[in-house]
Amino acid sequence: MYDVTIVGCGVIGASLAYTLSRYQLRVLVLEKENDVAMGTTKANSAVVHAGYDPANGTLMAKLNVRGSAMMEELCRNLSVKYKKTGSFVVAFDEEQRAHLEKMLDNGKQNGVPGLQLLSGEEARRMEPNLSEAVCAALYAPSAAIIDPWGLCIAEAETAVRNGVELKLRSAVTGLEDRGESVLVHTATGDYETRFLVNCAGGWGLDICEMTGAHEWEAHPSRGEYYLLDKSSGNLVSHVIFQCPTAAGKGVLVAPTVHGNLIVGPNAHEVADPMSRETTLSGMDEVAEVSHRSVPGIDFRQSIRNFAGVRANTSEADFIIRPAKNMPHMLHLAGIKSPGLSAAPAIAEYAAALLHDMGLVLEAKAAWDGTREQIRFKELSDEEKAALVRRDPRYGRVICRCETITEGEIVAAIHSPIPPCSVDGIKRRAGAGMGRCQGGFCGPRVVDILSRELGCSPLDIRQDGDGTYILTGKTKGGEQA
Repeated sequence: MYDVTIVGCGVIGASLAYTLSRYQLRVLVLEKENDVAMGTTKANSAVVHAGYDPANGTLMAKLNVRGSAMMEELCRNLSVKYKKTGSFVVAFDEEQRAHLEKMLDNGKQNGVPGLQLLSGEEARRMEPNLSEAVCAALYAPSAAIIDPWGLCIAEAETAVRNGVELKLRSAVTGLEDRGESVLVHTATGDYETRFLVNCAGGWGLDICEMTGAHEWEAHPSRGEYYLLDKSSGNLVSHVIFQCPTAAGKGVLVAPTVHGNLIVGPNAHEVADPMSRETTLSGMDEVAEVSHRSVPGIDFRQSIRNFAGVRANTSEADFIIRPAKNMPHMLHLAGIKSPGLSAAPAIAEYAAALLHDMGLVLEAKAAWDGTREQIRFKELSDEEKAALVRRDPRYGRVICRCETITEGEIVAAIHSPIPPCSVDGIKRRAGAGMGRCQGGFCGPRVVDILSRELGCSPLDIRQDGDGTYILTGKTKGGEQA
């Protein structure tokens, strides 16, 4: 019998697992994919929002501001990339300027620190590449950028190291209410738990309906992005938003913690949370809208297009409450933007709700909530030399674009949650993140994965199950 079972290991599920790993509990995390961070967590804007946008008094507002305040220390403890850049919301006319004044007032009510309303000239002095058409800007110094999948992986790994069990490829297929517990049917077996938490993201309604209730409507929304080469990474130094609309926070232009420039997203409702394709019309839309904020964006420097799907619902706020007809189940659903920013606070709030529902939270005598990750290219020359003497694999560069070594890749493979795919290595170590997008290092990563996992190269995937890279042999017996 588990004390708590968490369905889904995106950043919300991982944050809750990390938080609950502090306590003397038997915790299980069920993830339907072959790795963690496989949904919206790996395809989003990578921004820690300041918290001026959510309506005052909502869970979004409360948890965004609290989560933003928690994030820097959390990332430092877990060796996750984080940078406080500040953000601008820009206005192009007096009507939008008036909207910024309302956002300023709302942000102050939410407790966002340091908000200022700037003139266009003041904004351009801080951000010279802003359009001359910008007449005003709301400046939020507490906004930041982050490695979102890095946070999820770090929290999940640290939770596992502290005793949480993770079962991958374990899609939930049914639920049975047993009064004082819930029996969870999955692709890998049945698990009984005292409390169940729905952190299934875009599939949250599917889990809800397994209780026999239909508590909200799902309206997944796809957003498309450009990722530009590091040659464009310094075009702006802040996160640049346009005035939000009913569709969301709109197309942004921002640096990334990896040194690139990210541009997007648009917002289009889709029927399926797996609808992550990019479209010519969508990419044209993103380019056109973003040029209004920052005319100097050179989309010829694009190295990657991708799309993510937000878990939008019929409810404007986050859905964080016990299930209506299953008293030992808690929903953490509809976690759209600013869900990443709020994630640590959502986990803190959910743990308190579970306690109110009857879960005993007794702190462990020994708990280590830290994690260290070696990034070879960030070390001093002396540190690099000492590391190579200890382990020569750190002296062999595999990914030339990002200067990622064999030692870093091997360390990722032997981490608490071993990756089975090339993109799993990419998310953990950074190999394949650069300009050539794995064109050079991809085959070498396959070889290292095959060697370290003791499997055939034919078993190595690009990412999710079914995305095989090698499919057979040539007539001469060589791998094809």
